[in-house]
Amino acid sequence: MDRWKGRVALVTGASVGIGAAICKALVQHGMKVVGCARNVEKIEKLAAECQSAGHSGTLVPYKCDLSKEEEILSMFSAIKTLHQGVDVCINNAGLAHSESLLNGKTGGWRTMIDVNIIALSICTREAYQSMKERKVDDGHVININSMSGHRVVFSADTHFYSATKYAVTALTEGLRQELREAKTHIRATCISPGMVETEFAFRLHSLHPETAAATYNSMKCLEAVDIASAVTYVLGTPPHVHIGDVQMRPVEQVS
Repeated sequence: MDRWKGRVALVTGASVGIGAAICKALVQHGMKVVGCARNVEKIEKLAAECQSAGHSGTLVPYKCDLSKEEEILSMFSAIKTLHQGVDVCINNAGLAHSESLLNGKTGGWRTMIDVNIIALSICTREAYQSMKERKVDDGHVININSMSGHRVVFSADTHFYSATKYAVTALTEGLRQELREAKTHIRATCISPGMVETEFAFRLHSLHPETAAATYNSMKCLEAVDIASAVTYVLGTPPHVHIGDVQMRPVEQVS
């Protein structure tokens, strides 16, 4: 990770869970991390904690609603002005609404598409253009996917969400192919965790918190720090090494 010291990483969905853990890990390794979310108070608190701990990097909170393209473009413009540009883009933001295919609300479907697919694609495009403009040839785009992007579980609540994550799987491979065609050494990686103990299930089952609690209590789940460790591992590999997809799940998870 030494070669990333002082360089700029963007982490979306940085306020809680996996995103917050990734931000902390990258700051510990000396990176300048722009962490974005709609609510930045928790990122500001994490930034203060990182500073107090004496970590060599810095965390810069940025308020951004990823469902609005104009806010994403404004964020990239600010990063260019203040920090020159993005060297690492970690598309972590994602959400799931309990909207089945037979009875789901169109609004919930659209929101998942806007954040899980469109926002990820916009951030990827803008990050690549930032790297290209500055002749950065060793950048990295990491998409935090899900095992739901590789198999469909028997749960109507997550079928549409799973479809958006299958899209992330395809987008990451398509990006890898386009980067090779562009003759660049910028890398693209997909990290696909299974069950991670975060706020995710409680948001998905907001009307039935007991269901979320039971899900997490049913096994020893992955922790957010496990995903952050996978990110630093992928970033820390030599520039000639390409890791396409990291699939990780709890030992006890069977599907």
